[in-house]
Amino acid sequence: MHELRLEFRSPSRHGYAIRIGSGALDCLKAFRNRRCLVVSDSHVAPHYLQRVQQLLDDESEALVLPAGEKHKDIDSLNAIWRELATRKLPRDGLLVALGGGVIGDITGFAAATWMRGTPFIQLPTTLLAQVDASVGGKTAINLPDGKNLVGAFHQPEAVLVDTDTLATLPDREYSAGLAEVVKAALISGPGFLDWLQQNRDAIANREPAVVEEAILRSCQLKADIVTEDERETGRRALLNLGHTFGHAIETGLGHGEWLHGEAVAAGLMLALDLSETVLGLDTGLRPRVAALLEAFDLPVALPPALTAERLMDLMAGDKKVDAAGWKLILVATPGDVRIVRDTREEDIRRVLENPA
Repeated sequence: MHELRLEFRSPSRHGYAIRIGSGALDCLKAFRNRRCLVVSDSHVAPHYLQRVQQLLDDESEALVLPAGEKHKDIDSLNAIWRELATRKLPRDGLLVALGGGVIGDITGFAAATWMRGTPFIQLPTTLLAQVDASVGGKTAINLPDGKNLVGAFHQPEAVLVDTDTLATLPDREYSAGLAEVVKAALISGPGFLDWLQQNRDAIANREPAVVEEAILRSCQLKADIVTEDERETGRRALLNLGHTFGHAIETGLGHGEWLHGEAVAAGLMLALDLSETVLGLDTGLRPRVAALLEAFDLPVALPPALTAERLMDLMAGDKKVDAAGWKLILVATPGDVRIVRDTREEDIRRVLENPA
């Protein structure tokens, strides 16, 4: 089993461990004898909830929410709050997020707001959550107007990435998680990207050792960035590569129509297209990334149902657009990913209307 640690510069911020490997759920024994509420969803709970509660001994209660991105909303958040109130969970109690990114985000937000801050831990069961969403303390819910518009930064006490849980993950969900791995490789540099290409088939076939290495590399990148910039005032914004486009796609189609990773995959292609115009990115990189995404059964083009006008409108309302205007994450070369603030609106419109 691998272990990474996030240690923050501020003495008021506690560090925590990310444990990655087969059987990581067994580390839950360290959290016994604490009042806790396990939050899961209707897809994950039948597989793992009983085991998690047994590992936590007799001190745990459970709440099972409906599964899916469309339930990452105020109603589900309120259901958690009401359960916490009914169970009288104390401020030093513990919330346990058992599931994918939706459960992790919404449980983390409930923890951030219950009694002004309650501890929680992440037990991610999807590849996307294991490589990205569970690490770094971003928590949120969606609104009809956009994704993750209401949330808070609230770091977990631990992240336990049990790779055995991927055995019950549907193929589409697994592929969606690989979009975040490709994103991490573009940010990390040519070494990670070359490794992905060399191990493409093994990853697509879910070979355990290679998948665990992909998770480890992705988490290491994110841990390094988050410890430097916890609240996204600088370098952490690089992790949003492809996401301004991707979030607009998700919202425009309706939350849950495309999985987050699917929208990010198409968003990465748009970001690379725009990078060629704005930063002079080598035109050979985009087809190379497209081939990788397609090998992972991910989309590389916009859905026909969305117009450029609709996407521009949605992007203008994204939380990554600030008072200074468009703030896009673009690629100069693998490993040289930049925050670009002076992108012309006509260039953005061009890649949406006539994607390469």
